[in-house]
Amino acid sequence: MPADRPMPPDFEALFEGAPCGLILTTEDGSILRTNRIFCEWTGFDSAALQGRRFQSLLTMGGRIFHQTHWAPLMQMQGSVAEVKLEVLHRDGHALTMLLNGVRRDHPDGAFYELALFGTTDRDRYERELLNARRHAEELLKEKTAAESALRQAKVDLSVAYEKAQRRALFAEQMVAIASHDLKNPLTAIRMATDMLIRGERTAKEAKLLEHIGKSSDRAQRMIADLLDLALVRAGNGIGINRSSVALHRVVSQCLNELQLAFPAATLRHHPSGDGNVELDADRLQQLVGNLVANSVAYGDPQQPITVVSTLANGMAAVSVQNWGSVISEGALASLFEPMTRHSAKDDDVRSVGLGLFIVREIAQAHGGDVTVSSNAESGTTFTACFLDGIAHSG
Repeated sequence: MPADRPMPPDFEALFEGAPCGLILTTEDGSILRTNRIFCEWTGFDSAALQGRRFQSLLTMGGRIFHQTHWAPLMQMQGSVAEVKLEVLHRDGHALTMLLNGVRRDHPDGAFYELALFGTTDRDRYERELLNARRHAEELLKEKTAAESALRQAKVDLSVAYEKAQRRALFAEQMVAIASHDLKNPLTAIRMATDMLIRGERTAKEAKLLEHIGKSSDRAQRMIADLLDLALVRAGNGIGINRSSVALHRVVSQCLNELQLAFPAATLRHHPSGDGNVELDADRLQQLVGNLVANSVAYGDPQQPITVVSTLANGMAAVSVQNWGSVISEGALASLFEPMTRHSAKDDDVRSVGLGLFIVREIAQAHGGDVTVSSNAESGTTFTACFLDGIAHSG
């Protein structure tokens, strides 16, 4: 052996300092020798253990297991491995250990060489592993239950959604049918009212006929809005029939009619640019009428309502401005949604909350859109742009 290599410890040092308990016994279990580690674990000194049978250090269960299992195995196959048993400490408490053993035959008889290992760390690891497995199984059970509940919730939601869809479709169909069927009698009422107004009437009768006429006009506007809503909800959108029209003239005629409907309002028209535009004149009048009615409902009645119609740079636009209260940021988010109203007035301007929704649908049907700005300096202005269908300038 080279001089620079350290000498290994001798057999005695290895036996005494081994990191496990070492025992040498005769075939009947009588202890011939133990090492220091086993003595420290059990609280006995080597002299007290010498000559004592190893099985006497075991608990009752360990002795039975020794007699029925591992002792017969040592005799038949000559070894055992990782046998778990409990060794009694000198003070009586049990120590759990793992036993590895071999049987060696010598001329003087058979000897058992036993190595014992403490299981404290291993038991702790096994407990932690068992707890982790139990926790994982609980989580898996919770996950499975949650997935099952989620699937059931999806099924319930799907059923509820289908029911809601059917109910909504039925309601919209009923609204469309009722609105359509109401148009004829309202038209008859309006025609009869107009005929009666032409004759000689007392002031009271004329006033009553005027109220009947305004109420029928208001009902017809509501019915028209409801029919448009039904078309949009059905996925058909608002229908338009384009033709070449003079934008400013159509807006001016519309405002003349609106002035009769809202005699207390001051309506001003400012045209800008020249030319014709291809769009639906009836829908344009409906758009202007809804925006003006909205301005009458929300605007300051002492201030004018200004309507600007613009033709410039390949774009047609109509804006309606009033001096009402500033629209809050929260209200702006839902301003163009159907069935949304922010007016507390209870007069001829009152509607079902479809006016601005219809305005947006008309603008989008023409390839454009509608925007709104509202502040204390410049009031509230709705601007509808028509980006498609510009015919020519003249």
